[in-house]
Amino acid sequence: MTEVFRRIFGADPEGVWAAPGRVNLIGEHTDYNDGFALPIAIPQHTLVAARRRQDGRLRLHSAQGDGPVIDLRVDRLAPGAVSTWGAYPAGVVWALREAGHPVGGADLHVDSTVPAGAGLSSSAALECAVAFAYNDLYGLDLSATALALIGQRAENAFAGVPCGAMDQLASACCTAGAALHLDIRAGAHQQIPFAPQGHGMSLLVVDTRVKHDLGDGAYAALRAGCEQAARLLGLAALRDLTPADLPRAATGLPAPLVPLVRHVVTENARVTDAVSHLRAGRLAALGPILTDGHASLRDDFRISCAESDLVVDTALAHGALGARMTGGGFGGSVIVLAEEGRVEALGAAVTTAFRAAGYQAPHLFPVSPAAGARRIA
Repeated sequence: MTEVFRRIFGADPEGVWAAPGRVNLIGEHTDYNDGFALPIAIPQHTLVAARRRQDGRLRLHSAQGDGPVIDLRVDRLAPGAVSTWGAYPAGVVWALREAGHPVGGADLHVDSTVPAGAGLSSSAALECAVAFAYNDLYGLDLSATALALIGQRAENAFAGVPCGAMDQLASACCTAGAALHLDIRAGAHQQIPFAPQGHGMSLLVVDTRVKHDLGDGAYAALRAGCEQAARLLGLAALRDLTPADLPRAATGLPAPLVPLVRHVVTENARVTDAVSHLRAGRLAALGPILTDGHASLRDDFRISCAESDLVVDTALAHGALGARMTGGGFGGSVIVLAEEGRVEALGAAVTTAFRAAGYQAPHLFPVSPAAGARRIA
């Protein structure tokens, strides 16, 4: 990172920061409903080498891009002003300034191993890496939670994706060997021990290679539907419903909103159940919860795709403990919980099924809970 930074910008960086992607074990589309989620950080991460500038310029370079350095003025940053990948780091700088923090320009070189468009929060990893870099460069002394919320603000208001805060909180606040139990309404989180290998299990990520774009309007429509349902029910958020409330709530809603509400309410319950099992060391009991979560996303939220469903069905047919799509939907990745001895055969079966269906070969890799955002050099 230092060598490339020096070649691009003509000087050494002041430091290098890292922020991970994430896998959400359970709790999908619950964050913007004031609910619960249970993500882990993954070893794949985004690196940012950074150096302050005194002239108000923000210069951005990516190892994954083939274009020139993006050159911006921090005092001219505004939503809609940047349409490329640069919207995410630029949005962080804009959000910091909007929040009243006295930050100026910087040179930033970015490199990442988080697959883009795979539902593993590559955008949140980029936002958090930049936020943590700026926090140190400009001596802001902000907490990890505060920096995560800056990243969410950047994605919502600058990049135009109306996501909740789960992705950024996972990237910023996770710890190695644990899942992050998020209570979005309370603004609280707890570390829940999660070490599959210690229980003879593996968590496998299957990137279907179906790219998703959460800024294309479908995600926003789902969020709007959930918020409309809460208003019609006289609730602050769907978090306020329990599974026992669903029959009564359904009678007061237009039919298209009922399955959205059902997913959010039952998904919150699945997070609570998952946390209870993990605290008790019953990792295998997480499997059926994952599978039930996928069925809910497929049938009620309708955000799965044929490739994701094929992974889940094939994995379960070959002995997986559980499987589900992870992330915002419309493609991306599937997570599979399996006994370690079954992983190789299971992965081969998924690859064979994709070939038989005429799909592009999936990318499979195991993950374990990794550390959150931090300075590494």
